[in-house]
Amino acid sequence: MRQKKPTVEEVQNAHGKRLRDILAPDLDVLFCGINPGLYSAAVGCHFARPGNRFWPALHASGFTESLLEPHEQDEMLRYGCGLTNLVARATSVAAALSTEELRQGRGLLQRKVRRYGPGYVAVLGKGAYRKAFRHPKAEFGPQQEELAGARLWLLPSPSGLNAHHQPPALAELFRELREAARGRGKRAD
Repeated sequence: MRQKKPTVEEVQNAHGKRLRDILAPDLDVLFCGINPGLYSAAVGCHFARPGNRFWPALHASGFTESLLEPHEQDEMLRYGCGLTNLVARATSVAAALSTEELRQGRGLLQRKVRRYGPGYVAVLGKGAYRKAFRHPKAEFGPQQEELAGARLWLLPSPSGLNAHHQPPALAELFRELREAARGRGKRAD
């Protein structure tokens, strides 16, 4: 069953809505978006806007056997992966979030990581990561610090608005994370 396309009104009314996390104990990788977009909040699925490259990058990098649709997000758990956001509330653009909100989100993320114990936390968005974690020069890939015992990894935002990373380059960055997670004896292969 395909995801129902939301109406313009449903998207407009999604301001401030939240998505449920896809979490379980001992995940290999917890993917952490910046915050839900209005389209995703309207349909209730992570990375749901057409043109978002999260699901294709996940598949092309080998995290999943098949290309998952946003409404199949619960299948992530089967692959040892989960989904959450730094900030829970939906906005039309991530730039609408304040630095303070992002830093508070880091604290909430830390509590989730402490509770669920993933091996890696992959934050999707350089600008948000730099603000939330107070590392203004952070670059993509593994980070020096950990978060509640989990290794931190920085990935580009998969938003279709982020033209800096085309699908093959995005998939390669995801693949590096998958290989690192697999190298720790985890199930992400």
